[in-house]
Amino acid sequence: MTEAPLTHTNLTELQENLLEKARGSSARRAATTIYGGHDAVLRQTVVALLGDAELPEHESPPEATLQVLSGHLRLTGQGRSWELGEGDIIPIPPERHAVLAREDSVFLLTVRRSV
Repeated sequence: MTEAPLTHTNLTELQENLLEKARGSSARRAATTIYGGHDAVLRQTVVALLGDAELPEHESPPEATLQVLSGHLRLTGQGRSWELGEGDIIPIPPERHAVLAREDSVFLLTVRRSV
């Protein structure tokens, strides 16, 4: 069995590229998966949101974290909210939640799905 070659991702360059894509998108956001696929147990996705753009309320995966790479985000769920800035990481509560960009922001979403 041949293993796929390892590749690396420069997160600084990726942030700039995703923010540029978000600026050209009517949804004001852009994302790309950097590790794992749709059916993978572990998946990491980098998401760019322009200021005031939102990921509306949605269901939570079984286990996930959100790490702010740049900008300022508000994570809300079940009447609670968390203000997050560059370098902050938080486990996403296992409940319906939303993410709002308080300014142009990029975050790393890491999801572990149950098997």
